[in-house]
Amino acid sequence: MPKYIAFLRAVNVGGTTLIKMTDLKKMFESFGLDNVQTYIQTGNVIFQSPEKNSSVLEEQIERQLEKAVGKRIPLFVRTIRDVQKMAHACPFNPQDEETVHVVILQKQPHKKNVDALLALRSDADDFASKGKEVYNLRRNRDQSIFSNNLIEKTLEVMGTTRNLTTIKKLAEKYA
Repeated sequence: MPKYIAFLRAVNVGGTTLIKMTDLKKMFESFGLDNVQTYIQTGNVIFQSPEKNSSVLEEQIERQLEKAVGKRIPLFVRTIRDVQKMAHACPFNPQDEETVHVVILQKQPHKKNVDALLALRSDADDFASKGKEVYNLRRNRDQSIFSNNLIEKTLEVMGTTRNLTTIKKLAEKYA
């Protein structure tokens, strides 16, 4: 049975949608998903399902989650293989104080929007787009313009952000 990771958007960040991971795990189990586990508090849910289509799973889980918590929580489902590729596809090699963030997108952005994002490169930030993910290298945290909202507005695509370290740990731990 295929293994997936659901990346929930805006859960337990900034006080907007607070969900205990134990409750989230129970919800996913009640949706008929198997071997459900959560990883850290930012809404990463690992599970198995006989469904082979990630997009179908996204729609089903979003609808069920909305019924369970009373509000829409966007999420992005990737296979464990997709997450492994995401971890290895990073074009940046951060040094010292630099960090890399991965924005997991709802769909692949249009080229004109990617070009607009790449035009924002600076001494503080670098960006790279690969399919349905965007990588941000933050060279200078104090001067960085990076935010999930900036990426969504520039690309005109919804997304959620994770640190590359989290992506790598998910890829290793749940392979």
